[in-house]
Amino acid sequence: MAEYINRGVFSLTTRPKIQSYASVVGKKEGEGPLGKYFDQIIQDSHFGKDTWEQAESRFQLEAVSSAIRKAGLAKEDIDAICSGDLINQCIGSTYGLRELEIPYIGIYGACSTMAEGLMLASLIVDSGAVNSSAAVTSSHFSTAERQFRFPLSYGGQRTPTSQWTCTASGAVIVSHTGNVEVVGGCIGKITDMGVNDINNMGSAMAPAAAETIRRYLESTKTVPGDYDYIVTGDLGITGSSLLVEFLMKQGIDIASQHRDCGALIFDPAEQDTHCGGSGCGCSASVLCGYFLPFLERGEAKNILFAATGALMSPMSLQQGETIPTISHLVHLRRIQQ
Repeated sequence: MAEYINRGVFSLTTRPKIQSYASVVGKKEGEGPLGKYFDQIIQDSHFGKDTWEQAESRFQLEAVSSAIRKAGLAKEDIDAICSGDLINQCIGSTYGLRELEIPYIGIYGACSTMAEGLMLASLIVDSGAVNSSAAVTSSHFSTAERQFRFPLSYGGQRTPTSQWTCTASGAVIVSHTGNVEVVGGCIGKITDMGVNDINNMGSAMAPAAAETIRRYLESTKTVPGDYDYIVTGDLGITGSSLLVEFLMKQGIDIASQHRDCGALIFDPAEQDTHCGGSGCGCSASVLCGYFLPFLERGEAKNILFAATGALMSPMSLQQGETIPTISHLVHLRRIQQ
């Protein structure tokens, strides 16, 4: 069972393993710097469906199904699945995964959902409640824009600090088989620094990432140099700079180890994405397409994965609320052969 270290910080006794993983992305993501690392690039943003929402569900279903196939398993071998997304009532997940008939744990952490899902999937395997589990999430540019901002047909101008919601999905199978283990994690705290600009999400989420990373390092008595990479979800270019600055003021220098999925997935100059990528599928696809293969091949040994999320809704912003944010962290380690 999990061992308590400090408030919200824990280690896992049996060290559940990453058995397999898969990433599925859209055309724009496939044209970015990481395009060659993803398992599938879907050229049709509708993915053969009638609506954007149905397309996102198919992205998620395909990511999970691909991860299951890569593990040499059948859907009946997965005891539970942890999933969520950005669409109201998480219909991207529920409609996408219903045909699998796998016991389902619906979660919502906004863009931190992949870290939250991977943390929960690992905890229930470590507890003995299940033998294998899955964590998956997704996002779609068009579903997110329609819900959180304006319909695309409006042709609104995007601010320099805005980010581009990724059309992507990532899935991980957690069991007792594999050469990458989940060492432990840190449950994030809700952080609100008073930002209310939906087009400046990196600035809103950076304090949450800083708090979670600092708390995990201090609780485990480790330093940034103990890790090959400290990966955040989708702070983008602006948020990443603020994160490094916040931690530096607390005497923690992560500049050499820090990587941000949102800053990596696009080329802002060539693809007009301003501050980078965002959305649940951003960190999920980059983790599964880029960072987990590093660990599996032994090119990296220790990674902290701290996805970040903004816990607001269009209604809360219309009512004048600020943007509460959160960051959950998972420690991943390559097993030494």
